Amino acid sequence: MLLNEEVQLLRKVPYFCRVDPCKLKLLAFTSDRVCYEPGQYLFTQGDDSEAAYVILCGKVDLLTDSSNGEVKIGEAGCNSIIGEMCLLSNASQAVTARATTEVDALRITKDAFFKVIADNPRISMEISRTLAETIRGSRLSDMQHEKQHA
Repeated sequence: MLLNEEVQLLRKVPYFCRVDPCKLKLLAFTSDRVCYEPGQYLFTQGDDSEAAYVILCGKVDLLTDSSNGEVKIGEAGCNSIIGEMCLLSNASQAVTARATTEVDALRITKDAFFKVIADNPRISMEISRTLAETIRGSRLSDMQHEKQHA
C-alpha cells in the first residue's frame, strides 16, 4: 500500500480526521504495516503497552480474562484504533485483542504516537473529544440499562 493511501485511511480514524496530512504522512511512514490471520493475537491482557493499532481492514475481538476463560467485551473493525488508551495512561494492556478475520493494521509505536501528539496539539484535542463522547455514550447506555431493570 502506498504512503498516501495509508494517510487517507488514517484520516478516517476519529483521532486523526482533522490532522494535517503532512503529520499523518510522518505517522504512516514511522508505523509498521502488520497482518494477522484469524486467531492470532495483536496483544494480550497484561502485556506492556508498546503500540497502538489502527485497523485498516478486518475484525478484532476484544476479550478479558475471567474465571470462565476469555470473555468477549467488544470488537474493533475498519478505521478504529486499539491499544491507545493504555499508551496514554502508561498502563499494561487492559484487554486481549485477537483477530477474528484476516486483519491489516498499522502498528504505531509509543514513541511515534507521542511524537505526533507533541507536534500536533489538535490530536490531543481530538483524543480528549473522542474520549469524552465515548464516556458520555457509555454513561447514557448504563442509565438506560438501569431504567430497564428498575
